[in-house]
Amino acid sequence: MTTRPFSQVDVFASGPLAGNPVAVVHDAAGLDDAQLAAFASWTNLSETTFLLPPTDPRADYRVRIFTPATELPFAGHPTLGTAHAWLGRGGLPRSADVVVQECGIGLVEVRRTPDGLAFAAPELLRSGPVDPGTLDRAVASLRVDPERVVDAAWVDNGPGWLGIRLASAADVLGLTPDFVAMGELEIGVLGPHRPGGPADYEVRAFVPGFSVPEDPVTGSLNAGFAVWLVGEGLAPSSYTVRQGTALGRRGDVRISTDDDGRIWVGGSSVTLIEGDLTL
Repeated sequence: MTTRPFSQVDVFASGPLAGNPVAVVHDAAGLDDAQLAAFASWTNLSETTFLLPPTDPRADYRVRIFTPATELPFAGHPTLGTAHAWLGRGGLPRSADVVVQECGIGLVEVRRTPDGLAFAAPELLRSGPVDPGTLDRAVASLRVDPERVVDAAWVDNGPGWLGIRLASAADVLGLTPDFVAMGELEIGVLGPHRPGGPADYEVRAFVPGFSVPEDPVTGSLNAGFAVWLVGEGLAPSSYTVRQGTALGRRGDVRISTDDDGRIWVGGSSVTLIEGDLTL
């Protein structure tokens, strides 16, 4: 058996136990796919990541991302948590302020900001309107009044997100989904808070097909929403999101847009556990 450095990081969290944890195995060389999947299932976290040497010379490291049920080409909170853990273990990026991650969708940039790390929102793999049959099924599975649905679009940057806008944050927080009816759909829901609320928007993410009925705080979904909403002028270029409220978390996500239109998704990360893993 080999001993490997291990970290567990709380992402989009202002302090411990507030955000979404990710397990990070720092040196996964020599582990096969079955071992990676088995360990991710054992942690029972929404994602576990495994660091490997990059195959692209522009990258600082390569990461594989697993839910308890499957491997993902990209995910947001694991991207930030992995970069945070890698830097904390002495990782030295080629650029002083930007970490370049290699993952299933290619290269993703992660930059340092005064408020923590932020990743560049990837381009959508699928976008545009949702067909009526799929949308009707999604809305029915959310058990929400269709009149409270403002609009919907595919916002898939890897996991398969279907994004739905509701009329208010209260509508989002009041959802009691039917996960059996939802099936394999990955549904993200967003609604605006009233002025003076804890954030500009409330978000929830439902992914029963990944063995994660509700994800506490979700970087990829928030990135997909931002690409859609900012791109179409439906949201300001910079805004804040609260996610995890329904699960007793206090996840805070910050969306910002550069002058050139590049969108960044950021938040604070806190390392809770460091040690060694023996597999």
